[in-house]
Formats: sequence, C-alpha cells, structure tokens
Amino acid sequence: MKLLLSIAGTLLFSASLLANDNQAGWPQWRGPDGSGVAVDADPPTVWSENENIHWKIDVPGVGSSTPIILGDRVYVATAFKTDRVAENAVDNAGSSDAAAGDSQRRGSEPSGRRRGGGRGGSGRGGSAPANYYDFMVIAYDRETGSEVWRSTLTSQVPHESGHSTNTFASSSPITDGQQLYISFGSRGVYCMDLDGNKQWSKDLGRMETRNQFGEGSSPAVHNGVMVVPFDHEGQSFIVALDTKSGNEIWRQPRDEQTTWATPLITDWDGRSQVVTNGSNRVRSYDLETGKIIWQCGGQAGNPIPTPVRFEDNVIVMTGYRGYAIYSIPLDSTGDITDTDKVTWYEEDAAPYVSSPVLYQGQLYFLKSNNGVLLSRDAKTGDLLIDQTRLPDIKSVYASPVAAADRIYLTGREGTTLVIKHGKTFEVIATNTLDDEIDASAAIVGGQIFLRSKTHLYCISK
Repeated sequence: MKLLLSIAGTLLFSASLLANDNQAGWPQWRGPDGSGVAVDADPPTVWSENENIHWKIDVPGVGSSTPIILGDRVYVATAFKTDRVAENAVDNAGSSDAAAGDSQRRGSEPSGRRRGGGRGGSGRGGSAPANYYDFMVIAYDRETGSEVWRSTLTSQVPHESGHSTNTFASSSPITDGQQLYISFGSRGVYCMDLDGNKQWSKDLGRMETRNQFGEGSSPAVHNGVMVVPFDHEGQSFIVALDTKSGNEIWRQPRDEQTTWATPLITDWDGRSQVVTNGSNRVRSYDLETGKIIWQCGGQAGNPIPTPVRFEDNVIVMTGYRGYAIYSIPLDSTGDITDTDKVTWYEEDAAPYVSSPVLYQGQLYFLKSNNGVLLSRDAKTGDLLIDQTRLPDIKSVYASPVAAADRIYLTGREGTTLVIKHGKTFEVIATNTLDDEIDASAAIVGGQIFLRSKTHLYCISK
C-alpha cells in the first residue's frame, strides 16, 4: 500500500509539474513576458548530439523563426520550396534562393549620439526566386516530436531573394492561448485555431526591403489586438488588427526605412503601450487608438532587437554602424530626444541582430553580431561585465535566453555556451550540435527547444 501511495504521489507531482509547464509555455519568440526568461524552468546545462537529446526531427523547408510552445504542442513556421515554377520565370540557380538556404528537407508527411545610421551591408541576395514556396505552420507533439498537423497557409513566389543569412520564415508564430497567429509579411498575416484551421487572413501589401535583405519582424498580440509592423523602403506603417476577425482597428504611417524589430506591448498606468524601434525614432503607440504617446531619436541603423521592460522603463537597443542603448520611462510624453527625460543611455556596444535577455535586473547582450558579451545593470546602465570574447562562438544571430540562474548563448555554428548569472563571467558548459542555428531558443520546464534551419531539437535531462 505504501508503495502504491508513493507511486501515486509521484505521478500526481509529475502531472502537476507538466500542468505548470503547459500553463507557462513559451507563447512568443521572447518568452512569456518578452524578456527571454523562463522563470520557473530548469533545463539541462549539458548536451550534444548523443547526450540529453529527448528528440531530434527534420523540419520541412527552412526557417530561422523560433518555435513556440503551448501545452503539449510545439509550433514551428517554415517555408518549403516546391518544384512548381512560376510561368515565364527564370531560375537563377543558387543566387535566386539565397534566403531559402542551400538545402531543405520534406520531413514526415502530416498525420555622441549617433543619428539615423548606415544602410546596406554584405550578403545581399541575387535575383528573385522562380519557384513557389509553401508557407506553413506545423504542430509537433511536445513529448514525442511526432507531427500532429501541418497547415499550408499560402503558396507564393517570393518577390525578393532575401539576405543570404535570412529565410522566408523568419517571423515567429505567437499565441494568446486560444488561437495561433503568424505574419509572413508580404505573403500575408494569418490566424488559425489550435488545430491548424485557418480562421482569417489579411493582405498588407508587398514589402520592398533594403537591398532585398528580406523580412523578419514578428507580430505582437495583447488584449485581443494583433500589432504588425511593416517598415520597408516604401510607405512604412504599423497596423493593429482585431484577433477575432482580422479587421483593421488602426493604422499609423511611419517615417522609417526597412526595420526588422518586433514590438513590445506592455501595460502602464491604465493603458497599453506598443513600443517599437526604428532608425529615426523609437516610438510608443497607444494600443487602443494608435496615437503616438512618446518618441525618442538617437538610434542606429537597421533596428532588429526587441525592446524589453524593466520596472517603469523600456530599454531599446540598436547596433549596426553605430551603437545605441536607451532606457526610457513609460510615463514619457511627446518627443523626448536629447532631454533629461531619458533615464540612461550608452553608445559603446549593442547588438545588431539578436535581442537582449533581461534576467533579475541584469541585461545580457552581444556586441553587433560578434561573439562578444556585455552585461549592464538595467536600472542604472552601469557596466557589470565588460566586453568579453565568448569561447568557441564567433558569430551570433540567436537571442540569449535565461533560466535557473543561467544564461544560454547560442552561436551560428551550433555551439551553446551556458554561463552563470552574475557580475562576473563564468562558463558552466559548452555544448555543440551539428547544425547551423540562427533561431532563438525556447525554454519550458526541464526542456529547451533549439531550431536549426532544417531540424528541431528537444533537449531534456
């Protein structure tokens, strides 16, 4: 009897842990609160291709978007190059599909303050693709990795080649626990139920990105509103859609060039603010009306990192051809550029592609795309860890994540460095997978999910 009671207790305890994991989840690409932190999680610190891999599966097509987790499902966005060629199109071999990568797998079948900033850069794509791509969201069973369903939302020929390090599925899905949402940018915005059935779609037009670098901003969802940024070389704008119908609530024009930043939506003083970055200004919009609450100049070019909130401030970063980190109070109004309203700012280093992780009042971030780590006090901006070269990591696109007093930093070569949280740099473990990884990790409970361009890993003790 005691043995049976012990087993029953263990099962109930395990079920309780799983329920907590399912409730917390990883609903968007920067986690539950947008900081990159899984508060109650405890994932492994050590893994390899042969150790602590719960499952590894092929993902059809390619993508650099982050998987999201809700309950017992893992959702992944991808773009699959089909054999169907557009009429009168000319396929320019490798250069035409720079954004799609060199290969893809079908997978199992469904059952002083620098102003403005520079433009351009290396790695621009060639001619536009000739082939149709299937733009899909796939649901996997979290425990086994088996495919539950796949939903092809549209099949289109991309009008731009994209950057050689970008993909046609760089925007991450997002869920409010009731529905799934995904923006494929020029290929449309979509809403699905949790079984993959399309509920509505919205065509926002066609982006003309800088040097055909491609698209990548993820949407944000809050209180029944989906916010989609649409910054490009044409008329840029930001739009709010009703999550139930897809109907447009408001749209605001933006004086911005191509931007890849994902908005942060946060509540303060009775209203919700949509904070999104740009080369000219970081701006806060009222979620209900779309009106600008405050704005601040001083950013660098090609903004990509997502803002994070610390206490009553929001912290924004840019790191291309110049560096800028600004901590801005949420009670700001109007244009606060070059005023003492800014809490603190720094210009010595900031990330280009990856976003910061904010853990227990401490910011961790990379310098540009390099494997160089810095850490600052989120309240004061004080430097806690000066520029430190990460061992075995040369280049970083994925954003760092944090859990259990540890910071996880993943390089493009497939190496993840685990460091101890604190004011000194201390490596806990170095883990390498045989894959190129640009997508940011997702952490839930005792698991960490890593998505390469062709595989998805579930790492568990």
